[in-house]
Amino acid sequence: MSDPVEGFRDWGARLSNWGRWGAGDGRGTLNWITPERVAAAARLIQVGEVVSLGLPLDADGPQPSDGVRPNPVHVMTRTPDVEPEPGGFQWMDDMLTMAPQSATQLDALSHVAYDGFLYNGVPVDSIGPGGASVHGVEALREGVHGRGLLVDLPRHLGVDRLSADHAVTVEELDDCLARQGLEPSQGDTLLVRTGWLRTLRDQGRSAYMSREPGLSLPVTAWLSEHRIAFVASDNWGLEIAPSQSPESMPVHCVLVRDMGMAIGEMFDLEGLADACSRHQRWEFFFSAHPLQITGGTGSPLEPKAIF
Repeated sequence: MSDPVEGFRDWGARLSNWGRWGAGDGRGTLNWITPERVAAAARLIQVGEVVSLGLPLDADGPQPSDGVRPNPVHVMTRTPDVEPEPGGFQWMDDMLTMAPQSATQLDALSHVAYDGFLYNGVPVDSIGPGGASVHGVEALREGVHGRGLLVDLPRHLGVDRLSADHAVTVEELDDCLARQGLEPSQGDTLLVRTGWLRTLRDQGRSAYMSREPGLSLPVTAWLSEHRIAFVASDNWGLEIAPSQSPESMPVHCVLVRDMGMAIGEMFDLEGLADACSRHQRWEFFFSAHPLQITGGTGSPLEPKAIF
């Protein structure tokens, strides 16, 4: 295995999916999910239990008050004190103001660029004040559906949560999945539980957002080798932060820009971990739908695991 501090451009060049699905492709690794694999994964629904993996959209969200992504602000625009209409009919309405990536979210393929290009060689100047003219999140409107796997690292390592400086390795993924009796396969969604969401709940936003355990750079090659379609975690940025290398967000650069992998962040995996332990089964049917935000670089998600 190569040194994790090797420049991410070398990793990206080796793992690039540019052109694999055609010059105009905007779905990236979601192409690994075929109708046949969705149908096969549906057989994992055996008892009908549904587990929500999303955080609430409200002012108590994870974003710090001085951040560029304010927590959602929900206000009522019509309340019951308005005079009823003829016959007594009343209706209420409201408005939500938020950054699409302020809570549980998907990063679209327009979210990350370096050296002037997005995924599949699309120039970064295709994004302007009105949004992304290419690789907007609406290109992923069919969502992510299929077999989901939980990698419950705290349970595997016997800790409450991973430490802030813990870089998740390929060996840890392999060992944890083997202990859970799982083999990854093409089109899977991989959910990596670090336990870091507990830091948000017991220490607050600043502790949660200041740093995080997460994926190391070599994991990008593991995801490529196993043809994983989508990866998400319970931390705010998927990868270890600060980075192990002098470069900023190298895992994002390789996954999103080079491999064309949309990624998920700030998933609530606590209830899912409990359900998996109770069922003694760490695979399930996974389903998540981004909003069709035309030109958006990301979207809120309300993902589900179904047993």
